[in-house]
Amino acid sequence: MNMFNQQINETKAHNYQTFVAKNFLSNVFSWMSIALALTAVTAYYFGTDMGLMSLLYGETGMTTLGMIVAFAPLGLVLLMGFGVNKLSYPALVLVFGIYSILMGMSLSFILLIYTAASVFKTFLITSLLFGVMALLGYTTKTDLTKFGSLLIMALIGIIIASVINMFMHSAQMDYIISFVGVLIFTGLTAYDVQKLKRIGGGIEYQDVDANKLTIIGALTLYLDFINLFLFLLRFMGNRR
Repeated sequence: MNMFNQQINETKAHNYQTFVAKNFLSNVFSWMSIALALTAVTAYYFGTDMGLMSLLYGETGMTTLGMIVAFAPLGLVLLMGFGVNKLSYPALVLVFGIYSILMGMSLSFILLIYTAASVFKTFLITSLLFGVMALLGYTTKTDLTKFGSLLIMALIGIIIASVINMFMHSAQMDYIISFVGVLIFTGLTAYDVQKLKRIGGGIEYQDVDANKLTIIGALTLYLDFINLFLFLLRFMGNRR
């Protein structure tokens, strides 16, 4: 009888943990979607309005605002990542919103380089691929921890390779980097969703506010999506 009651309690605990994880991931994807919408709208308005674009790029090159837009997002990511315990939840939301808008301003140049149709097509394909890998990461029983560690090391490798190629200007190297980048962020999407599922279930980071982790999780998936989109665009984008 005790064993039967124990099994019932374990089942209830598992069901509750699953419910909490689903609710957590739902909030993560909601915030990620809001951030992507802010980025897309901002990029569209800056990319199609030469008056707004002139605020970022002048006749002599990048303006002061353009320099801020180019480098501020990295600083905001570091602020959110390292300041998650110190910043309040509303402060994290505000910083995430500002970051999304700045990224939209930064990415607006895409509409000057590639046709709107090819950008839209790449966005749809990125959404489909991202969705498939997110579903895989959520449903798979395989532990992707080791796989994720390898992907992170590979990511460091292509960052180094990209810096080197800035001086080499090798088209072949750029193609290889783009191809590997697509593979890395495709895999990282599944890995990050599985990790967030565990966080949502209370398995990891139990001492951090769940609301704050929602924003950090949204930021993580946002970065996966944006980078996957940019690498795919190198293959699929039709230049003007």
